[in-house]
Amino acid sequence: MNYTYNCNGTCSRSINFDINDEVITNVKFQGGCNGNLKAISKLVDGMTVSQIESYLKGNTCGPRSTSCADQLAIAVRKAADDQKKQA
Repeated sequence: MNYTYNCNGTCSRSINFDINDEVITNVKFQGGCNGNLKAISKLVDGMTVSQIESYLKGNTCGPRSTSCADQLAIAVRKAADDQKKQA
């Protein structure tokens, strides 16, 4: 299932990814720090929702209470929860 999440409180506007049985692939950020977000996308490709949360949830950016990485952790959990509701 393809999923798009609209970010809150970050330079990136949205995150698009595929989720299949809680495995995340094809992560693409719109906006934000291009090089860093491409690297994060490569690093998390094939990880489960729980793995991504364990590495990235709660990560902040400067004075902000969130970051693009934190938003990804939030997004994949929301996608997994939405997918369970549809099943």
